[in-house]
Amino acid sequence: WMLGDVETALALVPSRSRYAKTLVAERAMMTPGMRLSVGVGDAEAHGDTVLHVLTNSLPHTQSGYTIRSHNVLLAQRQAGLGVEAVTRPGYPLVTGSIDAQAVDVVEGISYARVLPAILASQPDRRLQQHARAIVRIGAGARLLHTTTNYANAIAVQAAAGVLGIPWAYEVRGMQEQTWIATLHSAEARERAVRSERYRLIRAREAQLASASDVVFTLSEGMRQDLISRGVDGESVHVMPNGIPAARLEQPCDLPSDARADLGLPRDGFWVGAVSSLVGYEGFDTLIDAVKRIRASGTDVRLLLVGDGVERPALVQQAADLGEAAVLPGRVDAAQAQRYLSALDVVVVPRRDLEVTRSVAPLKPIEALAAGKPLLVSDLPPLTETIGDELVTAGCAVAPSDAGALADALTRLSGDEALRNRLGELGRARAATRTWEHAGERYAEHYARLTGG
Repeated sequence: WMLGDVETALALVPSRSRYAKTLVAERAMMTPGMRLSVGVGDAEAHGDTVLHVLTNSLPHTQSGYTIRSHNVLLAQRQAGLGVEAVTRPGYPLVTGSIDAQAVDVVEGISYARVLPAILASQPDRRLQQHARAIVRIGAGARLLHTTTNYANAIAVQAAAGVLGIPWAYEVRGMQEQTWIATLHSAEARERAVRSERYRLIRAREAQLASASDVVFTLSEGMRQDLISRGVDGESVHVMPNGIPAARLEQPCDLPSDARADLGLPRDGFWVGAVSSLVGYEGFDTLIDAVKRIRASGTDVRLLLVGDGVERPALVQQAADLGEAAVLPGRVDAAQAQRYLSALDVVVVPRRDLEVTRSVAPLKPIEALAAGKPLLVSDLPPLTETIGDELVTAGCAVAPSDAGALADALTRLSGDEALRNRLGELGRARAATRTWEHAGERYAEHYARLTGG
């Protein structure tokens, strides 16, 4: 199943087992054309609220997904929209938050929880629980807005049909591409790309995007990907990651001062990132680059903040750097911002994979807003984020090329004036991508669908 060979997996599992039922339901859900039976009669939405249907959210999960979701909700509220959110059935209990409440309120945004007395054991039944909850909570909605992956879209499509209102699908990632990126060998990735699972998920996402009333996505590359799958380009709109406008009014601290606050040495030239530590981020290339630079006599030091499946391997790879490598693990949001301030240069060294050629991460725009010189892999979503001026200035380097990355970092280490100029260009770029502007654009698209 994990390698994508759906038929063989189903043949191997005992046919009457619970696991077999789970896999059969999963395959049905990822098959284009499958529609969910909600099991409730017609309903009618009354009101003007936009209900966002999310996989997870703050305050229980801190990730790029939840931060974007929260900022979109804040921005839409500022644009004059009534907004609420609801998360998947069982969340956050299923992630270990045993003190979960029916509603969490974060900065005035309500996140409703779907916490049935008995959480359905099969995925299709959980989708029914989800859709029914959306119908109940969405009684005051004029529009439903959900995000990838297809499980959310299936439930929202069904609920929107019952409520008689339009729905928006925000494609933040391509699930089949993310799955491929988690496989560790080229052979496994090649096999997976040819698999039934890959083909089904790819077609399913395209079918649901086409079925929605409007599609939002993060980059032009993702928009073109959807169009190549048959989604009408007129219905797909790019809503890039952004930053709160107030962030641009905050002064940029000296990296050495931020390091002192964190108990790190003021000395040295510190490079790294605040990020999820997963394979496709390519931080092994950054560690190799740091080793090359130190071997040449430059006091470059590594700071990688965050957690993920690759962290143990990265810690081992960086072990011979000694105190010149700091990997503190997961930190809270306030500390994450302080660690970002401690860096002299932020690096986003993503590998060249299908997923990294389409999905735009949040962290580069946050680094730009913080006035940080930024080096990224030369991949379409990243160069689109930083803009032509920074690309021309040499801020994009070949993916997985430790030598090229070492050369670029060495150039920046010896030129403070260049670092300051790149920081200023970055802030100017970030000013063109604020959540407040995005909120106004969302409101305009919603108005076209609902007539007001």
